Amino acid sequence: MNYQNGQSFVSPTTGPVTTDEMISSISSFVKEEPHALYRLVIGTDSQSHSNGKVGEIDYVTAIIIHRQGRGAKYFWRKTKKGKTPVLREKIYTETLMSLEVAQDMVPSLREAVSPAKYDLEIHIDVGSLGPTRDMIKEVVGMVNGNGFTAKTKPESWGASSVADKHT
Repeated sequence: MNYQNGQSFVSPTTGPVTTDEMISSISSFVKEEPHALYRLVIGTDSQSHSNGKVGEIDYVTAIIIHRQGRGAKYFWRKTKKGKTPVLREKIYTETLMSLEVAQDMVPSLREAVSPAKYDLEIHIDVGSLGPTRDMIKEVVGMVNGNGFTAKTKPESWGASSVADKHT
């Protein structure tokens, strides 16, 4: 699911934006306060729905640029898929969708904003207290193995709060 396939993101402030517009907006946000510390967060959450006998799942990926202690800006996109998967499959799909966005978007973002300006985190909607506790090592390993920093609950607010808001 390459981001260049025309699937746009949504800004709560300005509405639908292309990926290039989103990157430009992130760059402008960072340039407003160039000495601040930033986190770029990517997280995906999902919600199952059933239409009679047909199951459907909404996956929402959020991209957040967080000026630490001083606000944030975020973008999101929703993807619908048929069939309601088992929990393990949902978590893998959420993680892979976040990784795809990161891999597709980060090279362009690095051209617009120096990587020294932000820490990049992939937020995964798993935690040590719920039914996903057995999967933590697996999905964190997937993220780390792709060269990104993984955050899980309660630190994975990009997936469990921001993306969840739009599922």
